[in-house]
Amino acid sequence: MSMSFSLAPKPYSSSITCCRRFGGIRSEVVAVMVAPKQRRRELLAESSGTVIMFPHHLSKQGVPLADLHVDEVVEWQCQNGNFATTTKPRFEPCFLKDGYEMCRKICKEYAKTFYLGTLLMTQERQKAIWAIYVWCRRTDELVDGPNADYMKSCGVLDRWEERLHDIFNGRPYDLLDAALTDTISNFPLDIKPFRDMIEGMRMDTKKTRYKNFQELYLYCYYVAGTVGLMSVPIMGIAPESIIPPQSVYDSALSLGIGNQLTNILRDVGEDAIRGRVYLPQDELAQFGLCEEDIFRRKVSESWREFMKEQIMRARFYFNLSEQGASQLHKASRWPVWSSLILYRKILDAIEDNDYDNLTKRAYVGRTKKILMLPLAYKRSLSSPNTNLIPRYQG
Repeated sequence: MSMSFSLAPKPYSSSITCCRRFGGIRSEVVAVMVAPKQRRRELLAESSGTVIMFPHHLSKQGVPLADLHVDEVVEWQCQNGNFATTTKPRFEPCFLKDGYEMCRKICKEYAKTFYLGTLLMTQERQKAIWAIYVWCRRTDELVDGPNADYMKSCGVLDRWEERLHDIFNGRPYDLLDAALTDTISNFPLDIKPFRDMIEGMRMDTKKTRYKNFQELYLYCYYVAGTVGLMSVPIMGIAPESIIPPQSVYDSALSLGIGNQLTNILRDVGEDAIRGRVYLPQDELAQFGLCEEDIFRRKVSESWREFMKEQIMRARFYFNLSEQGASQLHKASRWPVWSSLILYRKILDAIEDNDYDNLTKRAYVGRTKKILMLPLAYKRSLSSPNTNLIPRYQG
């Protein structure tokens, strides 16, 4: 696994007023059409003056949040101290300490940049975010890890989901589970995003093609958007935040979608070797491409144009995520900004490779990662009143 309707070209009027939910982000917008050769549109949010560029051929519309019941998750997780279970699980202090220490080491080993960003967080938040990271990683490895060929069955995922319920009911199986059980007792975490992530793994065992962006968006929500929903209660929303909690969650969801779209674009060649194509089939056809072009690793001009639009869409979701990143608790913003900047640089790397993600894997070197940390830190210091409206245009 790489860890949102096609619009046929047609004459454009000068402007079209519309109301849509782009990937669940509610906004009244005016879509200003530019020349078709520019292959993009400008969205101008009437209330704020936001300028966001996105492809004119490709859609951003994902799955309505109402269909995913995200609003219910947000409502439950926005409780203030009323979430705690009547009986908090009791663990030997050393047992719990060892569990969190294992989570820390795993996060440090496999998510170095993110781990560095967590070091500014309070100790309680650090431990919680490490525990969630480890659970997500273990879940992903069921279908994408070294033993995935032996694990790819609904039975394994069904048992993992039963184990998840045990974790939420105070019956952890091992040290790592215990860390998550303790986290759940300390923060208002709904089980639904965790269950939805497991559903995303089920999709990966059954589905190797996506006919349109709606299908792909649903997959991205399951395997990555859910991480944003899990993380917001841990990160915390700044007391001085000037936007509704729902908007912060929408932004977190957008960051997850953008990250997963970037993973998909980075890993096209590797996924093809495994017989998987995580690109909308109808959009490939719009550019005169088919999956055989991917399997032949043919980097044509049509492919480059196709990739330009795919990259622009991923950036669109990153733009949406900026609003919420600045509204998080000050001590929690650094890892979020680090992730946002790092993934944007992966898109830059694909462009630097002349859009060849069929024979090359775009990556950001260690030096560049280190150099971006001060920038991420600087952005994390921004007041919730600044950087409220992103004006990045792709």
